[in-house]
Amino acid sequence: MKSVAFYFDFLSPYAYVAWTQIHGLASRAGATVTCVPTLLAALLADGGTKGPAEIPKKRVYVFKDSLRTARVLGLPFGPPPAHPFNPLLALRVAGLAMPEHERHAVIDTLFAGSWGGGGVALDDPDAVAKCLELRGLPGAGLVSRATEPSAKEILRHATDDALARGVFGVPTMRVGDELFWGYDSFGHLERCLRGEDPLRPDELATWKDLGASARRRGQ
Repeated sequence: MKSVAFYFDFLSPYAYVAWTQIHGLASRAGATVTCVPTLLAALLADGGTKGPAEIPKKRVYVFKDSLRTARVLGLPFGPPPAHPFNPLLALRVAGLAMPEHERHAVIDTLFAGSWGGGGVALDDPDAVAKCLELRGLPGAGLVSRATEPSAKEILRHATDDALARGVFGVPTMRVGDELFWGYDSFGHLERCLRGEDPLRPDELATWKDLGASARRRGQ
């Protein structure tokens, strides 16, 4: 059975949208989904880039585009109390050792709390614990475990591994060595899972060796 690695950060509204759709896509293709909490800030730092929320014009566009997409898909959508926010606690909770069905429930709950209109501040330990407990999950225990050094190491290792595999943003879906970035790449992802990827290896080789004839000042 094929597997899709789903790299995400709760900071991203696009990751929320993609999370609600990835399981249906995987099911249609006979694939499983592996969740990989990944710190977006580290990906951006590695690439020397800014996040959309750090660029005022892009920040407004992202909210509008996310809301439009959510409306088309029939998803509840509402902004978190602040954005950007610090996602470390929520990511560490999602990365803890637990049965996969419980992990999915945790991620469902935290995404719904932050982007699904719940108004939950994911950087507030008490708010995160309460959000999880309302879903019948052991919120206080999970939040406590997420402060332990081992939880921090799990997230650090997952993010380092993502960087080593070429991941540069979220959400990213990986099938083998192929990366698909963003919800708008779902069509290509599904074609890849069906064995119908339109990209040929010989075409990729041409782009790989393509040089640059201009650079922006300061680079």
